[in-house]
Amino acid sequence: MASKTADRVPQPVLTTRALNRATLARQLLLRRAAMSAKDAVTHLVGLQAQNVKPPYVQLGARLDGFDPEELSGLMASREVGRMVTLRSTIHTHTAEDCLALRPFAQPVVESELRNFRDGLAGVDLDRLAAYSKELVEERPLPLKELKAALAERWPDGDPRSLAVAARCLLPLVQITPRGLWGRSGQVTLTTAQKWFGADSDDAAPRIAPEDAVLRYLAAFGPASVKDMQTWCRLTRLAPVFERLRDRLLTFRDENGAELFDLPDAPRPDAATPAPPRFLPEFDNLLLSHADRTRVVPLAYRGRTWSGNQSHRTFLVDGFLAGIWRLEDGGAEGDERGTLTVRAFGALTRAQRDAVAEEGERMLGSLSSATSPSYAVRFADFAG
Repeated sequence: MASKTADRVPQPVLTTRALNRATLARQLLLRRAAMSAKDAVTHLVGLQAQNVKPPYVQLGARLDGFDPEELSGLMASREVGRMVTLRSTIHTHTAEDCLALRPFAQPVVESELRNFRDGLAGVDLDRLAAYSKELVEERPLPLKELKAALAERWPDGDPRSLAVAARCLLPLVQITPRGLWGRSGQVTLTTAQKWFGADSDDAAPRIAPEDAVLRYLAAFGPASVKDMQTWCRLTRLAPVFERLRDRLLTFRDENGAELFDLPDAPRPDAATPAPPRFLPEFDNLLLSHADRTRVVPLAYRGRTWSGNQSHRTFLVDGFLAGIWRLEDGGAEGDERGTLTVRAFGALTRAQRDAVAEEGERMLGSLSSATSPSYAVRFADFAG
């Protein structure tokens, strides 16, 4: 009845630019925020982190005066960690969210097992989970050693499939030094409960679906049910939104899709200036809506990917405008590297200057003695 009543009430229309500005504000990309790295990781409900450096680039674009060592210190002290959660992809989360979001995302993570069933034929998955837990809690295991141990126990199984099953069935954290700024390390795993010191005898706290909706809207709204389902890859969330309807505002986008939002969340004027921003590969800004035209112009759809690899991107006037890459120096005695920026369309001189200034700021914030390749200069723009 609530949705039928809502359908009879005219809902304000949010233009694409209005949605863009609202989303940028939630994503801390309209202006850099004066908040701690931990608070930002919490607000953003994690940072996608298939690779090690992207979380640092994400926060560098979003936080005023960000120092990579702040996030690295949080990881070293086990206040944040790297694990598979939303969309069955690796994210950097706070310890609290690692424990709470993994049970929420578990149905999606576990669904991956369908792709590996041939390599798991005859394997008792409950026993595999129990044995894997025993192994990685006795001491954190490099992925290669975990594969070998599981293959020894189940010699007829496929080693990769066995290790994937362990990752899907257990909340496994990639422990440090992997993920630390300026450090390297192979993927080494233990359980979230063991790494973060949680009581493994208690059920892991699961974020309530209603709370997940509210946190999603705070970081990515205004948004539709399909948008949130794209963000987490869970389905059948419409009833959760309906239970929250009386606490939320509703709008329509220019195509008529119903959008939900928090009453007190920022919705800046569509004419609000949006400065350029450099984003890493797999930034959640570009992955968390079913309809991505609020950030990605239709003409540029698909241009940020090569196969299954995401390019690093940059925004101009709040929208996707091109891709970028870093190239190390060293040629002819020049130790500086090159930031190569390729715009998808023509940029005005003022836009080029603003992009260059933002690029220099991004690179400066990520420079340190442990990352000399970030001492870079700009190459020519490509049209």
